[in-house]
Amino acid sequence: MHLMKVDPRALKDNPDRTRQSKSTPQADALLLATIKVVGLAEIDVLVVEAANDNGAMRSMVSSIVFEPLNPVDQWRAIERLVALGWTEEAIGVALALPVRQIRKLRLLANVLPAMLDHMALGDMPNEQQLRTIVAAALDEQKEAWKAHRPKKNERADWYNLSRALSKTRMYAKDASFGDDLAAAYGIEWVEGLFSPADEDTRYTTNVEAFLGAQQEWMTSNFPKKGAIVEVNNWGQPELPKKAERVYGKPSKSDHVAMYLDRDGKVQSVAFRMPEDNKAKGKGGNAANGGESGSVDDPVIDAPKPRPDVSQKGQNMIGDFRTDALHEALGRAAIEDDMLMALLVLAFVGLNVRVDSGASDCFAWKRRGGRRNASLT
Repeated sequence: MHLMKVDPRALKDNPDRTRQSKSTPQADALLLATIKVVGLAEIDVLVVEAANDNGAMRSMVSSIVFEPLNPVDQWRAIERLVALGWTEEAIGVALALPVRQIRKLRLLANVLPAMLDHMALGDMPNEQQLRTIVAAALDEQKEAWKAHRPKKNERADWYNLSRALSKTRMYAKDASFGDDLAAAYGIEWVEGLFSPADEDTRYTTNVEAFLGAQQEWMTSNFPKKGAIVEVNNWGQPELPKKAERVYGKPSKSDHVAMYLDRDGKVQSVAFRMPEDNKAKGKGGNAANGGESGSVDDPVIDAPKPRPDVSQKGQNMIGDFRTDALHEALGRAAIEDDMLMALLVLAFVGLNVRVDSGASDCFAWKRRGGRRNASLT
């Protein structure tokens, strides 16, 4: 590395310059004004040995200092650095860019060139729209760009363009069927872009074939007491009439309902059918004109109705009301007569605890319909 003086008119453009798109008139005018003001016959030039990246990083940094690069030029420079052995992490450190931003820019490698030319003007889609665009084939992008191409000096309608290219994906990791059914239904898996090595991101857009294979797999694999059911508008399984869903551990006598959720996954729930009441006698009970049944005949009690709100729920509601009361008392003072009225109402509550805030205070509590006095 050494310092030398050169005639600025002898300098030549860098053939490998990072900036491919034309700079703005303001930036050109600033550079020209700087040259005129300085007006030196000779300038000092620091000559250094060429790095193993052929000056790619220096070219990119100097371009950024002169004027910020548009995303397309940034992407092209990043791809050049990657080809020369730079890692995404090293590029991020050198340019003070998050690795996520670098990976987002690298998505542009899968964009139609005509779209890239428009993006170079500074009109970029958001990340989700960009991911939808790059997931489509180039011929599909070409058709969508033809239908939604903006007029001169107008912004692109990225929303509708990405919607035109959006397709429902069914993922291999959600498939219960194997390769045999996949081949029988003509399903071809596509590898997801930039997928981690330890994650299966294969997918297909042939939704009908995927669901058909899932349905056939369920038909061949549901248990003895199983049934295949549909889902309602909320994505919940439609169980048989009078069936009761089992949320705990199912017993051997319970049934299993299998269904496909909104993502095409095979799901299953346990359910229980109500037992039929045995008749007290062959001809019915005496009230219906038949013979009275034996005293040994089993009598099934009606199920106890479930309360609208459980005891735990009542306690939670009480806590919420307490917090709200504390907040209200903190915002504004309360008159003595109003406080007494609230105290009287509290004593008749189902889930009320009244404390003075002092230690060893006397408190009234009412739990489960019984009022108790206690010290807290």
